Amino acid sequence: MKLVWSPERASKAYIDTVQSCQLFRESGVAELVSAMAAGWNAQLVVETWSQGGVIPTSVGLAVASHHTGGRHVCIVPDDRSRREYTERMGEAGVSAEIVVGEAEDVMDGLVGIDFMVVDGRRKDFARALRLAKLSSEGAVLLCKNANSNSSFIWRSVLAQGSRRLVRSVFLPVGKGLEMAHLSATVGNANSSVSGHNKWIKHVDQRSGDVHFIRR
Repeated sequence: MKLVWSPERASKAYIDTVQSCQLFRESGVAELVSAMAAGWNAQLVVETWSQGGVIPTSVGLAVASHHTGGRHVCIVPDDRSRREYTERMGEAGVSAEIVVGEAEDVMDGLVGIDFMVVDGRRKDFARALRLAKLSSEGAVLLCKNANSNSSFIWRSVLAQGSRRLVRSVFLPVGKGLEMAHLSATVGNANSSVSGHNKWIKHVDQRSGDVHFIRR
């Protein structure tokens, strides 16, 4: 994912998510995640969900995808989860593309993920992150229902050494949100002479977009 941040797009997604999630009487994670996905202009948003899971975060991702014109895909393990997810998303007036199956079976068909959200309460969350076919331009990964000692998640994801962890942070919102920003693939990152690269920040005065340009 290109390092381009749009405060305007993030703000609009945040506000729309607040309105869409009034039905669920919850706030915090959904609005934050929606603003992040929209602000980073995510083009392929992927989440994992199973029966009985909370839905506001999914609503926020759908709202963000509407603002970016991107694709929002939800991976569910079975048809019961698919039916419940569809029904509850419909209550909020949004929808997403749903793929039924385990991570091993469906990840090969989702190439170029630049924003992904998994649930730390699911036993397969780390495996889903490892199997993700991330964008060559980088990606933002989120683990909800996490705890402040879950940094091992990112060490596991980066085990093969093809990517660099730009930054990670634990946010005490909801029941804990672990976030990581991964760099572009090593091949892309090293396409210019390493050690002499410098990022320049440029703010578009009309749109408010923030661009980071490598010299």
